[in-house]
Amino acid sequence: MGRTERAAVGLAAGLLLLSACGANTPPAPLHSVTLVAKSTQTEFWLSVFAGAEAAAAEYNLELTTVGPETEEDYETQNEMIAQAVEAGTEALVFSAIDFEKNAPAVDAAAQAGVRIVSIDSGVDSSQVSTYIGTDNYAAGQMAAQAALEQVEGPLSVGLVNYDEGTANGQERERGVLDALARCGRASVAAEITTLVDAGQAREDTAALLAGHPDINVLVAFNEPTSVGAAQAVEELGLEEQVFLVGFDSNVATIEGLQTGSVDALVVQNPYAMGYLGVESAYRLLTGQAEELAPMVDTSTQIVYRSNLFSLDSQKALFAFG
Repeated sequence: MGRTERAAVGLAAGLLLLSACGANTPPAPLHSVTLVAKSTQTEFWLSVFAGAEAAAAEYNLELTTVGPETEEDYETQNEMIAQAVEAGTEALVFSAIDFEKNAPAVDAAAQAGVRIVSIDSGVDSSQVSTYIGTDNYAAGQMAAQAALEQVEGPLSVGLVNYDEGTANGQERERGVLDALARCGRASVAAEITTLVDAGQAREDTAALLAGHPDINVLVAFNEPTSVGAAQAVEELGLEEQVFLVGFDSNVATIEGLQTGSVDALVVQNPYAMGYLGVESAYRLLTGQAEELAPMVDTSTQIVYRSNLFSLDSQKALFAFG
């Protein structure tokens, strides 16, 4: 083989190599989506992010996930929405800290041409194309029913809720109150509104229980408040006296189910919220808006100590796939 022929063969081989490398290069993302969460710290939101990332990979989307440091900071959420719009995001998957105070930022994003999907906690905006999350009123009724079925005699109930502006916490409380009112043997002894922080919730719940020793049922309405309430019950040695119903899956509350500081957990499906939220954004951006329902209720179930290790409970508690 002459020099010219060898050069031609080498050039052809090089072109084939470049072609092969190019075949393995993933295509450029079709669209950009921003998920603005309430927080980036809790296990609930880590599961939401896992679902969102899975959908982004499946539909070839550029996904950005952001959230404030605390679940009271709606101002930072509003700033993040504005920054996402400025950066050119095409769709927003959003969980509102404040039902009303987040609405102007969402409306402004929609006016800029951004498509809006709401997950977990709703926002007071007509620009939302679909809501994906728990039926929070029904979940509140589920929490009350768990106590009514498991605790005999009169129920003296303490409520541990969080930010008054958040739609899901208020809907859950309304569900609890309506279910208790119908039963005829329950009354609310006291209610507190605490920060979405386990340490603060622990202190506030301990004070609640000390001030109302008649309480025999506690309901805590999200992951951090449930962790804090369980810690308070354990520190005060009230595992036998107080029936605690919490929300969401967390290492601490799952352990509490085993040790007795927690008696029931209302477990949502945050992975599905993230996945379906991003999938819905993809459908909005690809002309499939007619396929979206105004509301998609993700699955919610009660986990007790008695069914903690069942397959269904384990899937709900560890829903990362």
